Amino acid sequence: MGARKKISADRRKEARKTMYFAKMNNVPTSPRKMRYVADMIRGMEVNKALGVLKFSSKEAAQRVEKLLRSAIANWEQKNERKAETGELYVTKIFVDGGAMLKRMRPAPQGRAYRIRKRSNHVTLFVDSKNTNEDQN
Repeated sequence: MGARKKISADRRKEARKTMYFAKMNNVPTSPRKMRYVADMIRGMEVNKALGVLKFSSKEAAQRVEKLLRSAIANWEQKNERKAETGELYVTKIFVDGGAMLKRMRPAPQGRAYRIRKRSNHVTLFVDSKNTNEDQN
């Protein structure tokens, strides 16, 4: 690895130590459906977001709720204290497309239609409100 790349890699690694996130890979839901759920909680306070996800009728909401609880636990682990009400917020959440399973469905006159079973990767960042104000 070159010197410039090593310096930038070290800088990224140091910045990552102050970020609190959770990541879920290869979720067997289409990215479009998952983005709808992600848009519901983006920027929300954590306890309110958990309530929204708990009572949402979307199937993807259960998976995002589990991911959010994991991100909260990661924050608590790194800060060595419990999160208080109104302290943590969902700062960023994004959904990327994952691997696609390609299947064939029989069609009329000896043809076949392709079915694409999509998956996605979800990354969720949480942070406290006062940390965000210090940076700005």
